[in-house]
Amino acid sequence: MKMKNWIKIFTKQSAILLALCTITLFSACSKDGNPNGLPDANPNEYARKSNPGVIKILAIGNSFSEDAIESNLYELAKDKGIKVIIGNMYIAGASLANHRTNAERGTPVYEYRKIGEDGVKKNTTKVSLEQAIQDEQWDYISFQQASPNSGQLETVQKDLPAVFNYVKSKATNENVKYAYHSTWAYATSSTYSAFANYNNNQTTMYNAIINVSQKIESIAPVNLLIPAGTAIQNARTSALGESFNVADGYHLNALGKYIAACTWFEKIFGQSVVGNNYNGGFSSFEVKVAQNAAHLAVLKPNEITSMSTYEAEPIPLTNPVLVDFGNATPSPTWNQMSGYTVGSKVNLKDTKNVFVGMSLTVTERFNNINTNGAIGTTTPLNMPDNVSARNFYGNAKGPLFNGIVTPKGVIEVAGLIPTLNYSFSFFGSRDATDNRETLFTVSGVNSGSASLNPSSNKTQIATIENIKPNAQGKITITVTAGPNNVSANGWFYLNAAKITSN
Repeated sequence: MKMKNWIKIFTKQSAILLALCTITLFSACSKDGNPNGLPDANPNEYARKSNPGVIKILAIGNSFSEDAIESNLYELAKDKGIKVIIGNMYIAGASLANHRTNAERGTPVYEYRKIGEDGVKKNTTKVSLEQAIQDEQWDYISFQQASPNSGQLETVQKDLPAVFNYVKSKATNENVKYAYHSTWAYATSSTYSAFANYNNNQTTMYNAIINVSQKIESIAPVNLLIPAGTAIQNARTSALGESFNVADGYHLNALGKYIAACTWFEKIFGQSVVGNNYNGGFSSFEVKVAQNAAHLAVLKPNEITSMSTYEAEPIPLTNPVLVDFGNATPSPTWNQMSGYTVGSKVNLKDTKNVFVGMSLTVTERFNNINTNGAIGTTTPLNMPDNVSARNFYGNAKGPLFNGIVTPKGVIEVAGLIPTLNYSFSFFGSRDATDNRETLFTVSGVNSGSASLNPSSNKTQIATIENIKPNAQGKITITVTAGPNNVSANGWFYLNAAKITSN
């Protein structure tokens, strides 16, 4: 073949090759800045520079980093017009020792979970630390210890420096900032075996975690501490109480995840999360507690700030409020009031799990809790056996029982709207044969009374309608023996109540 023909063929093939390379270059750069699905640890430079103005966050963690940043953080940032890419290098239960070993061996054992600039999360398996670190020019890279060891200082001292140095050696952004994620203590009810590391005591665990947090900068030169654990602990002092974990007692539920993400938002972006319009689908009161718990944690990361004064704003009841007076396992949609002595209090939610701004407080005590109420009841309250079988009881006539006489039990209902009328239905039951008539009186601007005989009661309720609260939005409920009560002690009972408004 003549030389001229060879030149033509070569020129044509070169043009085709150039076109294919150009197509590959631009199509391989995804919206999240990840070039062609992590082929190696050296991403192409186009992807690194294709999204200026985007803040890129990478966590090297486990399920606790999953709880904190894989839900809500993107949306909180979006509400403020902040563009983010969020990565989580995930291995369930991974400790700093695990990360150190994986770094030293270069093993591709992580699930790389990445939320792109478009908000879409993509999971890639069998990824090494080096690949993920060099996938983006990360602005923030965080570390954390596995929760069983989160308050064991020596474990962090042993392994964090090596992990930090490895990550620093691989990071492609010379201005990257390093963070330490200070995680939360377990719920008081947690049965997780690792809780034994802290004597199965939440306060002990929290204090141990804080001890580690206060020494982090002497262990590795991190730039910021993210006090998610303090945020959760703050929220636990509020009316929401122990309501931030799933059943295992150590992972966060949806609201707990929202609190943790709020804490990350405020620390990373340097602006208060209070007032952020993204509510995660929670009630206004839950959002208020969550955002302020995070904000207070950022202000005081190493101590608990009490949120006991945070109360929900009163709202009209579009759904009923159900109250269980007893100490059985709590039942869904029911508020449980397990304290029967003066000062015992519960903040109320409706049957849709929305805080309504109402609270019940015992102002005159009952004698104790009885466990011999009826099961298999058929009333308009539609009670589960957990509710109907237990009650607060009193002994109006004496003699002494448990060393005391309780002529009446009185409960104050607060947080009501003074312009509305409220209706109350009560259920009382105790396995007995004599007449133990119980009288219920509800008082506000006006008052009303109703009674029932709790003896072996499975079907009857006492209803009092259209009671208007006083100017302070309060009503009192008084429970005592009725005029037909023939029991020598004057026994009376309160198992359950339903509250509605109109």
